[in-house]
Amino acid sequence: MAFFDSEIVQDEAKRLFLDYQQLMQLGSEYGKFDREGKKLYIERMESMMERYRVFMKRFELSEDFQAKLTVEQLRTQLGQFGLTPDVMFQQMEQTLARMKTQLERET
Repeated sequence: MAFFDSEIVQDEAKRLFLDYQQLMQLGSEYGKFDREGKKLYIERMESMMERYRVFMKRFELSEDFQAKLTVEQLRTQLGQFGLTPDVMFQQMEQTLARMKTQLERET
């Protein structure tokens, strides 16, 4: 079975995409959140990032041609911005760490 033919892969890709979209829409109101709302948003972003990291690792470990092509396309796109997948995740983690630090200072 091809990587993208898997119902599990399709379902997780769809859920990741929808969750990401919802979090980005919600994030546009982040400044208006109370402390608990900000904390919950950060936790959800961390959870989504971990799911995305696992999903990407599945692509990297797959022997499927389409999966390998997808990984290379992502690397190429990120490379245009001087990034790698690892650097992208590090930057996202740093952003969330800053958000946590800022939230701690608000108390």
